Amino acid sequence: MIRVLSVTPEAVPLVKTGGLADVAGALPAALAAHEIEMRLLMPGYPAVMQALSDEAETVARLPDCFGGSARLLAARHDRLSLLVVDAPHLFDRGAGLYASDSGKDWPDNPERFAALSWVASEIASGLLQDWRPDIVHGHDWQAGLAPYYIAQSEAAGRVRSVLTIHNIAFQGLAPASKLGALHLRKADFTPEGFEYWGQISALKAGLIYADRLTTVSPSYAEELTTPEFGMGLDGVLRQRAAALCGILNGIDRRVWSPETDPHIRPYKTPRGKAANKDALQQEFGLPMADGPLCAVISRLTDQKGLDLLLDAMPALLERDGQLVVLGTGEAALEGAFRRAAEKHANIAVHIGYDEPLSHRIMAGADAILVPSRFEPCGLTQLYGLRYGALPLVALTGGLADTVIPATPATLARVPVATGVQFHPVSAQALANALGKLCDLYARPKLWLKLQRNAMAHPVGWDQSAAAYAALYRDMLNPS
Repeated sequence: MIRVLSVTPEAVPLVKTGGLADVAGALPAALAAHEIEMRLLMPGYPAVMQALSDEAETVARLPDCFGGSARLLAARHDRLSLLVVDAPHLFDRGAGLYASDSGKDWPDNPERFAALSWVASEIASGLLQDWRPDIVHGHDWQAGLAPYYIAQSEAAGRVRSVLTIHNIAFQGLAPASKLGALHLRKADFTPEGFEYWGQISALKAGLIYADRLTTVSPSYAEELTTPEFGMGLDGVLRQRAAALCGILNGIDRRVWSPETDPHIRPYKTPRGKAANKDALQQEFGLPMADGPLCAVISRLTDQKGLDLLLDAMPALLERDGQLVVLGTGEAALEGAFRRAAEKHANIAVHIGYDEPLSHRIMAGADAILVPSRFEPCGLTQLYGLRYGALPLVALTGGLADTVIPATPATLARVPVATGVQFHPVSAQALANALGKLCDLYARPKLWLKLQRNAMAHPVGWDQSAAAYAALYRDMLNPS
């Protein structure tokens, strides 16, 4: 049995802001079949503390935890074995996990997540009497300092570390004046260490000091070593290319299953989507239409390419296609989609996020649109595949790795395609792809076959969990 401590700032079903939470929450159960015992180390946010209620046990006390005293709690929740840093001075606050109601990052975020990483190194060094990990697996910049702290601790050389990059755009920067507060050695504040253009980079610390690096798709792993996608850290990643690999994310098929989903009219085959489509059109006040009903379920940001979708929309509307948008994000994009819905009867918009509604949209939509400029892995297109909502995606990152594009070769004789891809990531290329989607939709028998392909495509955690298990074993027993 290999023991792994997963260090994560969020996890489903406790707290979530993005796909990282889905991954962190699903991976432990998926790894159990491979004789991997994974415990999650998380911050004690109010929602986490409330969920644990009276079941948590104090297993260690931390009298000097980055500005105050703290406890380490152990508990089980759902299928998760948890270790929770109960540090009210760091985590007991309202609003978001990382930002206040005004949208500004908490000014002490560097200390908050340095504390999480430091506790991970303490656990690796034997803080708990009855459990010590063989491997510490950190996620994103919030756990980036864990490999560094481990390298400075008595666990160095005995406990291995791996860092997964979910989105390199977020790097955990802090001013150099915080070196002392973050328990960092000034000697390591160099370009060869965690210094990044005069600042401390928690993510860079992880990239330099972790034994292995992973990211969430093979294509994104390759992209990260280029200036276009590496966000200034491409040189570091080229230097550590031998330690870097891409392992695709999966989805929790218990939660995302059209056969058992409590939020929809359950179905086993694509034909069962018809009732859900009718219900979705009625819910949003959309008329019957000859073209496909497309959906966007996303953060409304330029990274997601949604400004391009606004420019490309005529290509869908001219074919009597429809669009349902669910999401929140940049005010300019929210306003633009609202205005589009006011102008066009075939567009409906819900600003905000609603988990049951996202399931109803996925079940009712003919296609899910993911025109991202970059996408490390993406889960939305995987949900679309599972529900027979054909993904239309940009050719980047995990989108390129998970969708088989409709081409003459993949449509010949026995079609194997599961969606539509476009490149370059431009409004014109997206408009062309929307036209192609409408052409496919106008061929009902072919469209039905593509939906069947999509629903049969493997999107669970089986293959990915096996890849992580193989990585862990190789780390402990390198050839």
